[in-house]
Amino acid sequence: MQQTTPLTRRHFLRTSGAGVLTLFAGSLLARANETRPNLVFILADDVSPNDLGCYGNGGIQTPHLDQIAREGLRFENAYTVTSSCSPSRCSMITGRYPHNHGAPELHKGLPLDQVTFPQLLRDAGYHTVLSGKNHMGDVRRAFDVISKGKGPGKEGDWVDLLRERPKDKPFFCWFASTDAHRPWQFNEDAPRYGPETAAVPPYLFDGPKTREDFTGYYHEISRLDHYVGAVLAELETQGILDNTWLVFCSDNGRPFPRCKTRLYDSGVEMPLLVYAPGRVNPGTAAGLVSTIDLAPTFLELAGVAVPETVQGVGFRAVLEDPKATVRDIVFTEHNWHVFQAHERMVRRENWVYIRNAWPERQNLCVESTAEYPAGEELWAAEARGDLQPHQRDIFTVPRAAEELYDINTDPHQMNNLADNPAHAETLSRMRGLLDQWTEETGDTIPEQPTGDRQDKHGTKNPDFKVNEFPGAARNAVKINRPGPVREERTAKSS
Repeated sequence: MQQTTPLTRRHFLRTSGAGVLTLFAGSLLARANETRPNLVFILADDVSPNDLGCYGNGGIQTPHLDQIAREGLRFENAYTVTSSCSPSRCSMITGRYPHNHGAPELHKGLPLDQVTFPQLLRDAGYHTVLSGKNHMGDVRRAFDVISKGKGPGKEGDWVDLLRERPKDKPFFCWFASTDAHRPWQFNEDAPRYGPETAAVPPYLFDGPKTREDFTGYYHEISRLDHYVGAVLAELETQGILDNTWLVFCSDNGRPFPRCKTRLYDSGVEMPLLVYAPGRVNPGTAAGLVSTIDLAPTFLELAGVAVPETVQGVGFRAVLEDPKATVRDIVFTEHNWHVFQAHERMVRRENWVYIRNAWPERQNLCVESTAEYPAGEELWAAEARGDLQPHQRDIFTVPRAAEELYDINTDPHQMNNLADNPAHAETLSRMRGLLDQWTEETGDTIPEQPTGDRQDKHGTKNPDFKVNEFPGAARNAVKINRPGPVREERTAKSS
């Protein structure tokens, strides 16, 4: 019996020739491709979960995302590793922390020697597509097709790309919208909103300019939702929805003061939805996940080996059982994004700890200056003395070097408990976790950091130049250790 197969194969090769062998191999490949799932990743730009209907916002229309959440899996505690566009995307595509992938600051291209998961999918036989916002540098080696997208949100060619794909390969599509990034652009693909619909968070000044600002933001989110619906309809028309995983996420939080770039949930908590009819049971997942977990998850779904460079952990187990846990701890970082910064955050259970290397600095981003309406109104209210203490965050100088929050009782993170003796043990534990992550991943505070590109009024700095990156002093781009992911549990652990 052990000799039968090789003898038969040799006889087949002698009598059938290479042409038949090619057809045979092609048939096997076609069968394999039929079983390998298609993967669609839809990436929003500057969108917080609280601004989607499926996460509880009753003032905005997102019917297709609501459908995905209702019929798929909605993650309640998903975090980006940085609330900044390009380094966040570079982390998603590599599965690595910003200071480890070599492009930790805004507008820096991913180094060419960094391994990306679409490249591995392409090597494994997937047709790979990038449409819309790239913002990661030269990623041509990872994609068969790269398109700049169409329309104000860059979603206009998504359906065409699905129709024009080769039909003999599984596919991976990275569909990256520019909705909802400033400045707002309006068209007929989404409804117009009135100021009364805005859900203004308590740390912003609730005035007419801010409310009007939110209407443009809502319009762009609804436009993205329109194209999510178009993608779903095309997948169904082609009869491939039952063999496709669709994942929806954002790169960072809403582009408003105290949100984008910052390490509060308003900046780093992400919407994350997974839709796969017949393979994912409808529900919610409460466990922590990070955006660096996307890369290994996509590879796991495709049956492709996860390389050692990936610091994230796949969450396929959560897709099979929403109650499963793949990580107990998430980390995020705030590096240069127009303004100089070095902050680090760790979330564990209901606790958030933030450490600021430069507490003497005003904590700004472009969206928190007076350049846009919500910022303009906030600054005007500050000048009049009309702000409440919890609305003065961006004006606080010096800041606390350490912040500790219980998000169960303080979801907007406005009551710093770091100096409260009742939480000294929790503070110590969180410090230890961040210290361990810093050491294991090679994070550093730059001695010659990149300075501000402009001042708080928008005036450009003529002497601006890019300087030392965090992690460079320890060559962190060569470090693959992820830092703590799971915690040992004891009966007395809190």
